[in-house]
Amino acid sequence: MFVLDANNPEALAECLKELNWLAADENIVTLTIPGAGNMNCVLRVDTGKRRFIIKQSRAYVEKYPQVAAPEERVVTEAAFYDKVREIPFLQGYMPRKIGVDVSNKLLAIEDLGPANDCTVLYNEGEQLSEETFTKLLEYLSGLHQQFMKNKVDDELENEEMRKLNHEHIFKYPFMVENGFDLDTIQEGLQSLALPFKNNSLLRQKVEVLGGLYLSKGKYLLHGDFYPGSWLQTEKGIKVIDPEFCFYGSREFDLAVFIAHLYLSGQKEDLIALVADKYEGFEQLNRSILNGFVGTEIMRRLIGLAQLPLEMNLERKKTLLDFASKLILNEKI
Repeated sequence: MFVLDANNPEALAECLKELNWLAADENIVTLTIPGAGNMNCVLRVDTGKRRFIIKQSRAYVEKYPQVAAPEERVVTEAAFYDKVREIPFLQGYMPRKIGVDVSNKLLAIEDLGPANDCTVLYNEGEQLSEETFTKLLEYLSGLHQQFMKNKVDDELENEEMRKLNHEHIFKYPFMVENGFDLDTIQEGLQSLALPFKNNSLLRQKVEVLGGLYLSKGKYLLHGDFYPGSWLQTEKGIKVIDPEFCFYGSREFDLAVFIAHLYLSGQKEDLIALVADKYEGFEQLNRSILNGFVGTEIMRRLIGLAQLPLEMNLERKKTLLDFASKLILNEKI
Protein backbone atom coordinates (compact mmCIF):
# COMPACT_ATOMS: atom_id res chain seq x y z
CA MET A 1 0.00 0.00 0.00
CA PHE A 2 1.23 3.50 -0.83
CA VAL A 3 2.15 5.32 2.41
CA LEU A 4 1.36 9.03 2.59
CA ASP A 5 4.45 10.91 3.80
CA ALA A 6 4.81 14.69 4.22
CA ASN A 7 8.55 14.32 3.48
CA ASN A 8 8.09 12.58 0.13
CA PRO A 9 6.11 14.82 -2.25
CA GLU A 10 7.69 13.17 -5.32
CA ALA A 11 6.22 9.76 -4.48
CA LEU A 12 2.83 11.30 -3.78
CA ALA A 13 2.88 13.20 -7.10
CA GLU A 14 3.59 9.96 -8.96
CA CYS A 15 0.74 8.22 -7.10
CA LEU A 16 -1.72 11.06 -7.77
CA LYS A 17 -0.85 11.13 -11.48
CA GLU A 18 -1.58 7.41 -11.73
CA LEU A 19 -4.98 8.16 -10.17
CA ASN A 20 -5.51 11.10 -12.59
CA TRP A 21 -5.83 13.45 -9.62
CA LEU A 22 -2.83 15.40 -10.97
CA ALA A 23 -2.27 16.33 -14.60
CA ALA A 24 0.82 14.94 -16.35
CA ASP A 25 2.52 18.36 -16.29
CA GLU A 26 1.44 19.13 -12.70
CA ASN A 27 3.74 18.72 -9.73
CA ILE A 28 3.60 19.25 -5.98
CA VAL A 29 5.22 22.52 -4.93
CA THR A 30 4.57 22.16 -1.22
CA LEU A 31 3.15 19.47 1.03
CA THR A 32 2.10 20.69 4.48
CA ILE A 33 0.05 19.62 7.49
CA PRO A 34 -3.17 21.70 7.55
CA GLY A 35 -3.93 21.14 11.23
CA ALA A 36 -3.77 18.75 14.14
CA GLY A 37 -5.48 15.54 13.04
CA ASN A 38 -6.66 12.73 15.29
CA MET A 39 -7.74 9.76 13.21
CA ASN A 40 -5.92 10.09 9.87
CA CYS A 41 -2.79 11.33 8.15
CA VAL A 42 -3.91 14.59 6.52
CA LEU A 43 -1.85 16.82 4.19
CA ARG A 44 -2.44 19.93 2.08
CA VAL A 45 -1.22 19.57 -1.51
CA ASP A 46 -0.20 22.77 -3.34
CA THR A 47 0.68 22.45 -7.02
CA GLY A 48 1.19 26.17 -7.56
CA LYS A 49 -2.05 26.22 -9.56
CA ARG A 50 -4.44 24.73 -6.99
CA ARG A 51 -4.60 23.27 -3.52
CA PHE A 52 -6.49 20.33 -2.12
CA ILE A 53 -6.47 18.06 0.91
CA ILE A 54 -5.32 14.45 0.81
CA LYS A 55 -5.94 12.06 3.69
CA GLN A 56 -5.10 8.44 4.34
CA SER A 57 -6.58 6.09 6.90
CA ARG A 58 -4.36 3.42 8.38
CA ALA A 59 -4.97 0.45 10.65
CA TYR A 60 -4.48 2.65 13.72
CA VAL A 61 -5.41 6.09 15.04
CA GLU A 62 -2.90 8.65 13.78
CA LYS A 63 -2.73 10.52 17.11
CA TYR A 64 -2.63 7.29 19.15
CA PRO A 65 -0.76 4.67 17.06
CA GLN A 66 -1.23 2.11 19.83
CA VAL A 67 -5.01 2.23 19.21
CA ALA A 68 -6.16 -0.01 16.35
CA ALA A 69 -8.76 1.42 13.96
CA PRO A 70 -10.56 0.25 10.78
CA GLU A 71 -8.45 1.30 7.80
CA GLU A 72 -11.48 1.50 5.49
CA ARG A 73 -12.77 4.63 7.25
CA VAL A 74 -11.90 7.13 4.50
CA VAL A 75 -13.88 4.99 2.06
CA THR A 76 -16.92 5.38 4.32
CA GLU A 77 -16.22 9.11 4.61
CA ALA A 78 -16.11 9.33 0.81
CA ALA A 79 -19.53 7.65 0.61
CA PHE A 80 -20.89 10.27 3.02
CA TYR A 81 -19.58 13.07 0.79
CA ASP A 82 -21.22 11.40 -2.21
CA LYS A 83 -24.59 11.49 -0.45
CA VAL A 84 -24.24 15.09 0.72
CA ARG A 85 -23.43 16.15 -2.85
CA GLU A 86 -27.09 15.41 -3.69
CA ILE A 87 -28.23 18.27 -1.42
CA PRO A 88 -26.71 21.69 -2.35
CA PHE A 89 -27.66 23.18 1.04
CA LEU A 90 -25.64 20.55 2.89
CA GLN A 91 -22.80 20.47 0.35
CA GLY A 92 -22.37 24.19 1.00
CA TYR A 93 -21.28 23.36 4.54
CA MET A 94 -18.71 20.73 3.55
CA PRO A 95 -15.68 20.28 1.28
CA ARG A 96 -16.33 18.62 -2.06
CA LYS A 97 -14.94 15.17 -2.73
CA ILE A 98 -12.33 15.02 -5.50
CA GLY A 99 -11.66 11.31 -5.49
CA VAL A 100 -11.19 8.16 -3.45
CA ASP A 101 -8.64 5.36 -3.92
CA VAL A 102 -9.98 2.30 -2.12
CA SER A 103 -6.84 0.18 -2.45
CA ASN A 104 -4.54 2.80 -0.90
CA LYS A 105 -7.18 4.20 1.49
CA LEU A 106 -6.71 7.70 0.07
CA LEU A 107 -9.32 10.46 -0.09
CA ALA A 108 -8.89 13.81 -1.84
CA ILE A 109 -11.22 16.67 -0.94
CA GLU A 110 -11.53 20.38 -1.59
CA ASP A 111 -9.24 22.69 0.40
CA LEU A 112 -11.44 25.13 2.31
CA GLY A 113 -8.58 27.61 2.64
CA PRO A 114 -7.16 29.21 5.79
CA ALA A 115 -9.18 27.83 8.69
CA ASN A 116 -9.16 26.95 12.35
CA ASP A 117 -11.25 24.34 14.07
CA CYS A 118 -13.49 25.41 16.94
CA THR A 119 -11.58 23.73 19.77
CA VAL A 120 -10.69 27.29 20.83
CA LEU A 121 -14.16 27.22 22.44
CA TYR A 122 -12.69 25.14 25.25
CA ASN A 123 -10.64 28.16 26.29
CA GLU A 124 -12.25 29.88 29.25
CA GLY A 125 -14.54 32.71 28.17
CA GLU A 126 -14.69 31.78 24.46
CA GLN A 127 -18.28 31.93 23.23
CA LEU A 128 -19.98 30.55 20.12
CA SER A 129 -21.84 33.27 18.23
CA GLU A 130 -25.57 32.77 17.85
CA GLU A 131 -25.12 32.98 14.07
CA THR A 132 -22.62 30.11 14.01
CA PHE A 133 -24.68 28.16 16.55
CA THR A 134 -27.74 28.51 14.29
CA LYS A 135 -25.86 27.44 11.16
CA LEU A 136 -24.48 24.33 12.89
CA LEU A 137 -27.98 23.31 13.95
CA GLU A 138 -29.35 24.05 10.48
CA TYR A 139 -26.72 21.70 9.05
CA LEU A 140 -27.41 18.97 11.59
CA SER A 141 -31.20 19.05 11.38
CA GLY A 142 -30.95 19.35 7.57
CA LEU A 143 -28.75 16.25 7.43
CA HIS A 144 -31.18 14.27 9.56
CA GLN A 145 -34.27 15.45 7.67
CA GLN A 146 -32.85 14.98 4.16
CA PHE A 147 -31.50 11.49 4.79
CA MET A 148 -34.23 9.71 6.71
CA LYS A 149 -35.18 6.15 5.85
CA ASN A 150 -38.61 4.62 6.26
CA LYS A 151 -37.03 1.19 6.58
CA VAL A 152 -33.74 0.37 8.31
CA ASP A 153 -31.12 -1.29 6.11
CA ASP A 154 -27.34 -1.88 5.98
CA GLU A 155 -26.29 1.28 4.09
CA LEU A 156 -23.32 3.07 5.71
CA GLU A 157 -23.43 0.64 8.61
CA ASN A 158 -19.83 1.56 9.54
CA GLU A 159 -19.89 -1.20 12.14
CA GLU A 160 -16.17 -1.38 12.92
CA MET A 161 -15.85 2.37 13.52
CA ARG A 162 -18.90 2.30 15.76
CA LYS A 163 -17.43 -0.59 17.75
CA LEU A 164 -14.27 1.48 18.25
CA ASN A 165 -16.29 4.53 19.30
CA HIS A 166 -18.53 2.41 21.54
CA GLU A 167 -15.50 1.18 23.46
CA HIS A 168 -14.26 4.71 24.13
CA ILE A 169 -17.64 6.30 24.86
CA PHE A 170 -19.69 3.68 26.70
CA LYS A 171 -17.18 1.24 28.23
CA TYR A 172 -13.64 2.47 28.82
CA PRO A 173 -14.47 5.64 30.86
CA PHE A 174 -16.68 3.66 33.27
CA MET A 175 -14.14 0.91 34.05
CA VAL A 176 -12.54 1.23 37.49
CA GLU A 177 -9.32 -0.39 36.23
CA ASN A 178 -8.66 0.61 32.64
CA GLY A 179 -4.93 1.32 32.80
CA PHE A 180 -5.37 5.08 32.45
CA ASP A 181 -4.41 7.17 35.48
CA LEU A 182 -6.54 10.33 35.30
CA ASP A 183 -4.15 12.06 37.70
CA THR A 184 -1.73 12.34 34.76
CA ILE A 185 -4.31 14.69 33.25
CA GLN A 186 -5.10 16.59 36.45
CA GLU A 187 -4.13 15.80 40.02
CA GLY A 188 -7.18 14.55 41.92
CA LEU A 189 -9.21 13.61 38.84
CA GLN A 190 -8.82 9.86 39.44
CA SER A 191 -10.44 9.97 42.89
CA LEU A 192 -13.08 12.38 41.58
CA ALA A 193 -14.06 9.85 38.91
CA LEU A 194 -14.26 6.76 41.16
CA PRO A 195 -17.79 7.31 42.60
CA PHE A 196 -19.14 7.47 39.06
CA LYS A 197 -17.15 4.44 37.89
CA ASN A 198 -18.42 2.50 40.93
CA ASN A 199 -22.07 3.45 40.40
CA SER A 200 -23.61 0.20 39.11
CA LEU A 201 -26.94 1.80 38.15
CA LEU A 202 -25.13 4.47 36.15
CA ARG A 203 -23.08 1.83 34.36
CA GLN A 204 -26.24 -0.15 33.55
CA LYS A 205 -27.89 2.92 32.02
CA VAL A 206 -24.79 3.67 29.98
CA GLU A 207 -24.69 0.06 28.77
CA VAL A 208 -28.26 0.39 27.47
CA LEU A 209 -27.37 3.63 25.70
CA GLY A 210 -24.35 1.91 24.20
CA GLY A 211 -26.57 -0.82 22.81
CA LEU A 212 -28.77 1.82 21.19
CA TYR A 213 -25.71 3.48 19.67
CA LEU A 214 -24.69 0.15 18.11
CA SER A 215 -28.18 -0.37 16.69
CA LYS A 216 -29.13 0.60 13.16
CA GLY A 217 -31.48 3.53 12.73
CA LYS A 218 -33.34 5.67 10.22
CA TYR A 219 -31.30 8.88 10.25
CA LEU A 220 -27.95 9.62 8.64
CA LEU A 221 -25.62 10.91 11.37
CA HIS A 222 -22.37 12.81 11.10
CA GLY A 223 -21.23 10.70 14.05
CA ASP A 224 -18.68 13.08 15.60
CA PHE A 225 -20.37 16.48 15.68
CA TYR A 226 -18.16 18.42 18.09
CA PRO A 227 -15.89 21.53 17.84
CA GLY A 228 -12.99 19.56 16.35
CA SER A 229 -15.21 18.84 13.32
CA TRP A 230 -16.27 22.48 12.83
CA LEU A 231 -14.03 24.80 10.82
CA GLN A 232 -14.12 28.59 10.89
CA THR A 233 -13.17 29.64 7.35
CA GLU A 234 -13.22 32.87 5.35
CA LYS A 235 -16.53 31.64 3.93
CA GLY A 236 -18.08 30.89 7.31
CA ILE A 237 -18.55 27.76 9.38
CA LYS A 238 -17.89 24.40 7.69
CA VAL A 239 -18.21 20.77 8.81
CA ILE A 240 -15.55 18.11 8.21
CA ASP A 241 -14.51 14.56 9.20
CA PRO A 242 -17.70 12.46 8.90
CA GLU A 243 -15.73 9.20 9.18
CA PHE A 244 -17.88 8.03 12.12
CA CYS A 245 -21.07 8.48 10.08
CA PHE A 246 -23.85 5.87 10.14
CA TYR A 247 -27.62 5.53 10.06
CA GLY A 248 -28.80 5.58 13.66
CA SER A 249 -30.71 7.54 16.30
CA ARG A 250 -30.53 11.27 15.64
CA GLU A 251 -30.56 11.89 19.40
CA PHE A 252 -26.90 10.81 19.42
CA ASP A 253 -25.71 13.50 16.97
CA LEU A 254 -27.64 16.24 18.72
CA ALA A 255 -26.52 15.05 22.15
CA VAL A 256 -22.84 15.29 21.21
CA PHE A 257 -23.46 18.86 20.03
CA ILE A 258 -25.24 19.79 23.28
CA ALA A 259 -22.65 18.07 25.47
CA HIS A 260 -19.87 20.16 23.99
CA LEU A 261 -21.84 23.33 24.54
CA TYR A 262 -21.73 22.48 28.24
CA LEU A 263 -18.10 21.33 28.14
CA SER A 264 -17.03 24.57 26.45
CA GLY A 265 -18.93 26.72 28.95
CA GLN A 266 -21.52 28.18 26.60
CA LYS A 267 -24.28 30.28 28.10
CA GLU A 268 -27.49 28.57 29.25
CA ASP A 269 -29.70 30.85 27.15
CA LEU A 270 -27.81 29.76 24.01
CA ILE A 271 -28.09 26.08 24.91
CA ALA A 272 -31.83 26.57 25.51
CA LEU A 273 -32.18 27.66 21.87
CA VAL A 274 -31.41 24.12 20.67
CA ALA A 275 -35.09 23.24 21.14
CA ASP A 276 -36.12 26.09 18.81
CA LYS A 277 -33.38 25.78 16.20
CA TYR A 278 -33.30 21.99 15.69
CA GLU A 279 -36.10 20.93 13.36
CA GLY A 280 -38.18 18.14 14.89
CA PHE A 281 -36.88 18.59 18.43
CA GLU A 282 -40.33 17.89 19.88
CA GLN A 283 -40.29 14.43 18.27
CA LEU A 284 -37.08 13.33 20.01
CA ASN A 285 -36.95 10.89 22.90
CA ARG A 286 -35.86 13.27 25.66
CA SER A 287 -34.65 10.52 28.01
CA ILE A 288 -32.38 9.04 25.32
CA LEU A 289 -31.17 12.49 24.29
CA ASN A 290 -30.29 13.42 27.87
CA GLY A 291 -28.61 10.06 28.42
CA PHE A 292 -26.36 10.56 25.41
CA VAL A 293 -25.58 14.14 26.51
CA GLY A 294 -24.55 12.92 29.96
CA THR A 295 -22.46 10.06 28.59
CA GLU A 296 -20.56 12.34 26.20
CA ILE A 297 -19.81 14.82 29.00
CA MET A 298 -18.55 12.06 31.28
CA ARG A 299 -16.41 10.31 28.70
CA ARG A 300 -14.70 13.59 27.80
CA LEU A 301 -13.90 14.26 31.45
CA ILE A 302 -12.90 10.78 32.67
CA GLY A 303 -12.14 8.88 29.44
CA LEU A 304 -9.16 8.67 27.11
CA ALA A 305 -10.37 11.26 24.56
CA GLN A 306 -9.49 14.31 26.65
CA LEU A 307 -10.18 17.87 25.53
CA PRO A 308 -7.94 20.97 25.96
CA LEU A 309 -10.14 22.18 28.84
CA GLU A 310 -9.29 25.08 31.10
CA MET A 311 -11.32 23.71 34.00
CA ASN A 312 -10.67 23.15 37.70
CA LEU A 313 -11.74 20.03 39.60
CA GLU A 314 -14.70 21.78 41.21
CA ARG A 315 -16.15 22.65 37.82
CA LYS A 316 -15.50 19.11 36.57
CA LYS A 317 -17.32 17.67 39.58
CA THR A 318 -20.29 19.94 38.90
CA LEU A 319 -20.40 18.75 35.30
CA LEU A 320 -20.00 15.10 36.27
CA ASP A 321 -22.86 15.36 38.78
CA PHE A 322 -25.00 17.05 36.13
CA ALA A 323 -24.11 14.38 33.55
CA SER A 324 -24.91 11.60 36.01
CA LYS A 325 -28.38 13.04 36.64
CA LEU A 326 -29.01 13.27 32.91
CA ILE A 327 -28.08 9.62 32.42
CA LEU A 328 -30.14 8.46 35.42
CA ASN A 329 -33.07 10.63 34.33
CA GLU A 330 -33.06 12.42 37.68
CA LYS A 331 -34.42 15.88 38.31
CA ILE A 332 -31.82 18.56 37.51
